[in-house]
Amino acid sequence: MKKGLLAIKGMALCIGASLLLAGCGGGESEETVIIPPNEIIGAVEAGEYDRIYDGLSADFRKEFSRSDFSKAVKGFSEDVKAWHDVSELKLNNSHYKTWKNEDTSKGISVILTENGEIIGFKMMPLQTYPESDQAFTKLTYSLPLTEDWFVFWGGENVMANYHYEYESQRYAYDLIQVKDGFSYNGDPTKNESYYAFGKDITAPHAGKVVHVVSDIPDNEPVGTMNDKQPAGNVVIIDHGDGEFSYLAHLKKDSVTVKVGDLVEKGDLVGLSGNSGNSSEAHLHFQVSDGDDLFASKSLRVKWENDLHPVQGDTLSQP
Repeated sequence: MKKGLLAIKGMALCIGASLLLAGCGGGESEETVIIPPNEIIGAVEAGEYDRIYDGLSADFRKEFSRSDFSKAVKGFSEDVKAWHDVSELKLNNSHYKTWKNEDTSKGISVILTENGEIIGFKMMPLQTYPESDQAFTKLTYSLPLTEDWFVFWGGENVMANYHYEYESQRYAYDLIQVKDGFSYNGDPTKNESYYAFGKDITAPHAGKVVHVVSDIPDNEPVGTMNDKQPAGNVVIIDHGDGEFSYLAHLKKDSVTVKVGDLVEKGDLVGLSGNSGNSSEAHLHFQVSDGDDLFASKSLRVKWENDLHPVQGDTLSQP
């Protein structure tokens, strides 16, 4: 919700732009030489920086020279003995893959096009929060949905879950629906084209509704975002024990509950939408220790059936 980036293509633009090295310009214009995704990190470990550079898209190579790219990757990775897989996401004809080093202090992520060109390459220091990672909610929560949903952002590191950087949203999830590798079918600028638009969202645990917003328009064309009302249409439920669930970016006028209502697990509370700081239809879900999203701390959710959802997982009600 802080950034609201969902589409891999949009994420690639963000990531690609972050690697503007000193001495921009001077990139060569040779044809891209495709590297199989599972060989990219091996090329980093082997010091084959030219091979990686040759795998960048022509537009991406224009941003920096071969020498600057090689120097940056070598400087970041030369003290790392081995890289380990973290997450992988294939969606909407794009491919996102991430790795971390042995002590989770460094990470690398790449984004590739459908034909295998690298259009995003990011190297980043990683921060971990082991104390809060092990502090689960007191209550056990069910999935707030009735169909299969896909974890776009989720997990205990910033590469699989961009929320992790922010204490107020550290253990949040962004959930979409996917069919045949796509989150939409039809005109990508229309909300109705997205599988996640207008689907039932349910209470994850019994509680009392303490906050409701339902009058914010859904963003259209898709890709425009409303950062002035970041949560969009939202339902907040007080479950007791100092735990509050947030179900955000709901469809305009779809909320079925009001402040003061008592709900049981599985009760319908609204429909998924694309309101607020959202780049496409999805559900933002989290549990926090207070009813103010940005002033409270996000809590790691203890899920029913010992679920541990992470980026790339498909979630289904049992």
